[in-house]
Amino acid sequence: MEKEIVDRMEIVQGDITKLTADAIVNAANNSLLGGGGVDGAIHRAAGPRLLAECRTLGGCPTGEARITKGYDLPATYVIHTVGPIYSGTAQDSRLLASCYKNSLKLAAEKHLVSVAFPAVSCGVYGYPIKEACKIAVDTAAAFLKEHPSVKKVIFVLFSAEHCEIYKDYLAK
Repeated sequence: MEKEIVDRMEIVQGDITKLTADAIVNAANNSLLGGGGVDGAIHRAAGPRLLAECRTLGGCPTGEARITKGYDLPATYVIHTVGPIYSGTAQDSRLLASCYKNSLKLAAEKHLVSVAFPAVSCGVYGYPIKEACKIAVDTAAAFLKEHPSVKKVIFVLFSAEHCEIYKDYLAK
């Protein structure tokens, strides 16, 4: 991976709802109406107007993405993407890559400079973190290579263990 691309990616441990970025990505469910994990945390931090806007979107298929305002979050926008429930099939990796690609595509269309991602599908959806990390980083790197307008992709991991997996992979 080229140094210029690696330099546009950052890995941090923390709470994505506290991050100042043009957009944070929500690992949402198909309804977009809130849930557990990152999804619930983002909805709580953004306030009730986020849920009201999500109700107007009619849901989101797995692998696709939708964008809303950030409301009470420090981020200007929330990009909602629905990751696959892990089943161990090749379809899982295609759908997970689509989550990252479609989220970044929305960011580029809105002329956003910085986008922060959680580890999509790695919570209750059961995606193994090492496989998901490779898909996330490789998909983001390919996108950044083709889209210089997106200056920074930040991977925000909740645990120190997941953070190290991402840092190790990016260092290779």
